[in-house]
Amino acid sequence: MTRFEAVLFDCDGVLVDSEPITNGVLREMLAEMGWSMSVQECSSHFVGHAVVDRADLIHANTGQTVTPQWLTQFRARRDEALLTRLQAVHGIHACVDTLSAALAGRIAVASGADIGKVHLQLNKVGLMPAFTGRSFSGMEQARNKPHPDVYWAAAQALGVPIANCAVIEDSPNGALAGLAAGATVFGYVPKETSEGSFYAGQAALQEVGVQHFFTHMDELPALLGC
Repeated sequence: MTRFEAVLFDCDGVLVDSEPITNGVLREMLAEMGWSMSVQECSSHFVGHAVVDRADLIHANTGQTVTPQWLTQFRARRDEALLTRLQAVHGIHACVDTLSAALAGRIAVASGADIGKVHLQLNKVGLMPAFTGRSFSGMEQARNKPHPDVYWAAAQALGVPIANCAVIEDSPNGALAGLAAGATVFGYVPKETSEGSFYAGQAALQEVGVQHFFTHMDELPALLGC
């Protein structure tokens, strides 16, 4: 007997190890605009947020407007880097297979990123078959994370009450979205997290209200009662 009827995964940092790649491209492009940052500074400003949602912050630090043309260039450079270097989070394939079998396919991706990025990443690491037709972007909802809309959309599509869903998140912004939706949020905090890591860590997730944590994807099915 499982504890939950469905599992809703964030994408970046949970399914794929994309944050160092995406933020590397972002740092380069912001430096070209006159805003130079350390890896840690960039992480604190942008991890868990869609770049377009931080347009005011970019303008405040560069004096330049984030235009549709700039976003198109950023996504092209980002996608090229992801296609070359992206890897799956360790253990995620077996985890997804186990949960999908236990829950009769009631798993979904609910990301704050654009849907093109989500699909590119799932295809790159071989996870798309598990999530075909069950991939959702906060950028296609009325409000993106930290608002709950994308998690509501995913739960509704699976036909499961959000209260019966487990949400898997690694960032405070995403965790806030899952909690606001009414789901139970599980924080992914890898043991190998080090200085300069793009993972927020347990303390930051606890601060926004997360109460359940795990350190490796191998642990998740049993934690969810599967």
